Amino acid sequence: MPGSRHLLSFALLLVAAPLGFAQPKAAPIEPPATDPATMKVAKGFKVELLYSVPKEVEGSWVNMCTDPKGRLIVSDQYGTLYRVTPPPIGKTEGTVIEKIPAQIGSAQGLLWAFDSLYVVVNAPGKTKNTSGLFRVTSSKKDDTLDTVEKLSGFEGGGGEHGPHAVMLHPDGKRLTVVCGNQTKLVKFDTTRVPPVWGEDHLLPRLPDGRGFMAGVLGPGGAIYNVSADGKQWELFSVGFRNQYDAAYNRDGDLFTYDADMEWDFNTPWYRPTRVCLVTSGSEFGWRNGAGKFPAYFPDTLPAIVNIGPGSPTGVCFGYGAKFPQKYQDAFYICDWSYGKLYAVQLTPKGSAYQATVEEFVTGTPLPLTDVVVNPVDGAMYFTIGGRRTKSGLYRVTYQGDLGATGKRDLLPTERAQRLELEKLHTRTGPEAVAAAWKQLDNADRFIRFAARVALEHQDSSLWLDKALTEKEPGKAIAALLALSRVSAPCPQHSPDKKLAGDVALGAKILSALNAIDFATLTEDQKIDIARTYQVALNRFGRPDPIGAKATAAKLAAVFPDANRFVNVELLQVLVFLQEPTVAAKAMKLLADSPTQEEQLEYVRALRVLRSGWTPELRKVYFTWFVRAANYKGGMSFQLFLERIKTDAVATLAPDEAKALAVILEAKPMTVIVPEDAPRPFVKAWKVADLTDAIANGLKSGRDYERGRKLFGVAKCFACHRYDNEGGANGPDLTAIAGRFSARDLLESTLDPSKEVSDQYQAVEIRTTDERIIIGRIVNLNTDNVMVNTDMMNPGASVQVDRKTIDTMKPSRISMMPSGLLDTFKEDEVLDLMAYMLSRGDRNHAMFKK
Repeated sequence: MPGSRHLLSFALLLVAAPLGFAQPKAAPIEPPATDPATMKVAKGFKVELLYSVPKEVEGSWVNMCTDPKGRLIVSDQYGTLYRVTPPPIGKTEGTVIEKIPAQIGSAQGLLWAFDSLYVVVNAPGKTKNTSGLFRVTSSKKDDTLDTVEKLSGFEGGGGEHGPHAVMLHPDGKRLTVVCGNQTKLVKFDTTRVPPVWGEDHLLPRLPDGRGFMAGVLGPGGAIYNVSADGKQWELFSVGFRNQYDAAYNRDGDLFTYDADMEWDFNTPWYRPTRVCLVTSGSEFGWRNGAGKFPAYFPDTLPAIVNIGPGSPTGVCFGYGAKFPQKYQDAFYICDWSYGKLYAVQLTPKGSAYQATVEEFVTGTPLPLTDVVVNPVDGAMYFTIGGRRTKSGLYRVTYQGDLGATGKRDLLPTERAQRLELEKLHTRTGPEAVAAAWKQLDNADRFIRFAARVALEHQDSSLWLDKALTEKEPGKAIAALLALSRVSAPCPQHSPDKKLAGDVALGAKILSALNAIDFATLTEDQKIDIARTYQVALNRFGRPDPIGAKATAAKLAAVFPDANRFVNVELLQVLVFLQEPTVAAKAMKLLADSPTQEEQLEYVRALRVLRSGWTPELRKVYFTWFVRAANYKGGMSFQLFLERIKTDAVATLAPDEAKALAVILEAKPMTVIVPEDAPRPFVKAWKVADLTDAIANGLKSGRDYERGRKLFGVAKCFACHRYDNEGGANGPDLTAIAGRFSARDLLESTLDPSKEVSDQYQAVEIRTTDERIIIGRIVNLNTDNVMVNTDMMNPGASVQVDRKTIDTMKPSRISMMPSGLLDTFKEDEVLDLMAYMLSRGDRNHAMFKK
């Protein structure tokens, strides 16, 4: 099971004992697994419950695979393995369960390959066979699995972030093994990932506010290619939080579904659950606490699609299913916490993919653990369970006409370019340097990442001088980033080697970066160069006074930028260099920031700035913490604020601390914090009032920055993510233009209860003591159901004893409040609509003057 989320969306089945005078007390009857009749299923599909697992006897099933005879092999999370023979299609009775004799259990990865059952065990110290990769065979070759051989062991990962899935590699000769971020790196024989990873925090790291994995350094969860005998390990990709499973598409590209950290809700470092294309040598940037790499960093890769809050479990492609072509080609991903099996449609785009997401099966309760397609009968099977919850086995079949087989389009030439570069992810000499160099500034994100990785695998003496003298800005930035990474260790990983890199080389890299004309760079290149400064300064240490002054002066001259992400990354460099002009500039940005996420970025960086402060700036800075005490976020939110404030207080001189004592010691209600003046009521807008304006007023002349600020004024950022910032309780609105017309978007904003998304629908609970609770179920613990009643506050929960629940049904009322635009003028509504429809592109035609 993946990591940090507890069971969500759990409906309640109560069974009463029979009543009667002097009748002996009956043993409690275990309720069956969730009835498929209560599930929402994609049109044309049918879900059948084949087996309701007796929890006290056969545990809670979390993993599954098929064998050559079309039987299923399943694992109890804390127990043994079972072989399941499902009934023929069309029947639901007669499922046969056999306990497998092999002495092995606690499996979170199963695969039948090479006439063997491969088992990944995640149970260090809890069973005879501690965590590791095992092979199970039949000693008598008679279909009885009774022999266990340990191929390799894993260290760490005692919890649910340990070793997970195993699958067959597309070459048919090797295995692919998935491990979460609590598993220590296996001693690998070869690596596709340049072994130069680091934390690369330029400013002091900010670990998780509640201490979770606080001492664990990157690179985080990893994926390996392993020989069939388990002896040869190749590190293929790193930087995951807790990816439970992965699957290859028919073209040999690997995909996974990585976990979120819901304690980080409403912080800038929160990352939603996401589908990732796992390429050779890739890094996905997991670091503890606030140190996670933003998706825009050049030394990480972005998701193909963000899903949102959840708890990823099993995944598979639909190949071999007797489904329509669209659903055969889909990538199926299980969300344990919200009870959703998604069908992700992947379409090639450049060297990577783009995706659309459909809810394929949803239910309450439906704690999905794994999904497979059985090639023998062409049906899909999924299990629910985990964490000792009620488990069940289900089958999905299609009831209609399968239609014609779809014709496959040719794959883009960019993908072939990426694959050619990935062949160079070993040391191969000058030819590899030349080939990689050509693609360092490729417009395709995945191609230029593959090119830099290829470069980092080559002997740096072959390309060092070329990196320092390159005149093309895109190539120069990528090459200097690579040179910084391979030439000096990360000090967070090697504290005793802070200046182990060649100091003279560090100065040359800094000089080369300073020679690049910042004004000529694209927005992406500005972020890339800011990140390269961070890595170079982190790896080589603070430059000499002349170099520090020159760098600070260059970057101070271009700070602030129009792009808020560029500002966030430049600010870290300027604070590291203690540039005195940055305090006033950053505090102006703080005052103008419409979101608590952006504000947190500036406050976090400024916490270690010692120069350039005035008494008034200090007062405004620390007063922010009084106001922010009322901001809302995940479980770690307030603790992060406390750690930031503690670091900031440590920079104060004694007289400064004394002058600020009242503010520093203030509680949220003991100091009057100036609030923004309330906006006057304008109109209770109706769609008809704005129909003509929406039709004609979005073609040009809109204001992107005002639209973004109004997105904050309307409290949209409190619940919704947009362009990598905002809350997580509502859907991500970045790509809303692909799903809604301008009129539809306006209607859903003005009348949120007209149509409520299943994914974010609340429930209405009525209890026997006449309470009514409306909200989203976010946790289950024994008999207590936790319900979030306020989308704007992830911590606002009401506890309900499930024994007191009389009825529970979907609510027709949206948790999104109405009247959010009643204080907006017409032109402000248009700017807000344009911002939401732009997909975050400030250069969209709607903003042309």
